[in-house]
Amino acid sequence: MRGHGEREGSRHGPPGWPAPVPPPGAAGFERAAVAWLLDRAPPEHRGHPPVHRHPVVLAWLVGHHVAAQREAVRRATAGARVELAEHLPPEVVPRVLEVLEGEELRLVRLARSVDLLQRALRGEAFVPRL
Repeated sequence: MRGHGEREGSRHGPPGWPAPVPPPGAAGFERAAVAWLLDRAPPEHRGHPPVHRHPVVLAWLVGHHVAAQREAVRRATAGARVELAEHLPPEVVPRVLEVLEGEELRLVRLARSVDLLQRALRGEAFVPRL
C-alpha cells in the first residue's frame, strides 16, 4: 500500500486515475486494476475468491471501505479536542488535527480513484476533454 504522500493521476485516464493502472481496453488493465484495488482493500479480502475474481465486486467493496475510513476520520476530527485534551499536552491536539486533515485529503483522492476504476470495470468509457 502506498504511504501518506501517495499521488494518483496519470496520462492514462481522467484526473484521479491511478497511475499504475493502464486505461480500459489496454493489455493488463483488469489485472492491474485488481492488484491496485487489493492493495487498498483490507487484507482479508485476498482470501475470498468471489472478491478478487470479480473486479466489480472488489471495486464496490473497496469503495465502501474507503467511505467507512472517511467517516471514521470525520468522527475522530469532531471528537479529537474533547476526547484528547486532558490526555495530551495542549500543542499536540492541533498536530493530531493536521494529521486527520491530511488523511481526509488522501481518502478523498483515493475515493475518486476507486470510483473511476469501478466505473471503468462496469464498462463506462472516458472521453478525453480539451
